[in-house]
Amino acid sequence: MKRASFLRGVGALALAAPSIVWAQGAWPDRQIRMVIPFAPGGTTDLLARAVGQHMAQVWSQPVVADNRAGANGVVAGEIVAKSPGDGYTLSMVAMGHAINPLIYRKLPYDGDKDFTPVSLVATFPQLVLVHPAVKANTIAELIALAKSSAKPITYASGGNGSSQHLAGALFTHMAGVKMTHVAYKGGNPAQLDLMAGNVDVMITQPNSKDLITSGKMRALAVSSARRSAFYPELPTVDEAGVPDYQSVAWYGLVGPKGMPADLLARIAEETRRAAATEAVKSIVAQQGGDVAASTPAEFTAFIDAERQRYAAIVRDAGMTVE
Repeated sequence: MKRASFLRGVGALALAAPSIVWAQGAWPDRQIRMVIPFAPGGTTDLLARAVGQHMAQVWSQPVVADNRAGANGVVAGEIVAKSPGDGYTLSMVAMGHAINPLIYRKLPYDGDKDFTPVSLVATFPQLVLVHPAVKANTIAELIALAKSSAKPITYASGGNGSSQHLAGALFTHMAGVKMTHVAYKGGNPAQLDLMAGNVDVMITQPNSKDLITSGKMRALAVSSARRSAFYPELPTVDEAGVPDYQSVAWYGLVGPKGMPADLLARIAEETRRAAATEAVKSIVAQQGGDVAASTPAEFTAFIDAERQRYAAIVRDAGMTVE
């Protein structure tokens, strides 16, 4: 079954396989909803559908894609938080899941208590990208330009609290420079405006390596702690002059609170198996990322660490909203 045809309309039927049995009876005996906090076509959506396809094949039940974009994942988060923890509602989340409790003073859910982390799925280094007209070929030159330019240097993001916003705010904080944040409704519009020259900088996963090799954007460095095998020629931001800088985009599976331990273990195990499939590995490889499946406990600790790491950045950058 091709990924492009998976979950069209209301869902996709799976191939025959034994159902999972847990303490309270046969599971699953009906369709599972995969809530996706962003619009179709992005990395979160593609990973959710690929993981869902694997689960549908193994569990012989449809896994239905339910895209609920809005408020950096808050709209989808509320749906998941108010669902029963019976394994029939899952969600592929991104960095905003960990950071939203820092940004929004009033959330319709508790960011810790109302969710059950299942497994990390993948991490992606982001690239420091500039429009070709920006007179900076290195991180050091970008920092110097930001400090000397009479016109404020702008950096784009897919929205308040997005991975691009956090990466940019962390960069300005650690590099000791000021750049003006320009928020868009999604990473794709932001990237298009970068290519059009309407903004100067963006720290993100480019939609395609061709955008760089064709000269539509110029890459200065990778945001991860180590160099990317996909862009081996690029230094890390740390190597390029901002010591200890690190910011990666990540994606993982969560469910509502109250999931029974044995059911959670089964879903986590199948998520890890899904992450090892060619469908998921292909999505990750195409964007220079790494498969990073984990246990529920490891993913819980990862989310906590991310929230702690960005707490001061969110506060100092004034990201908090009512």
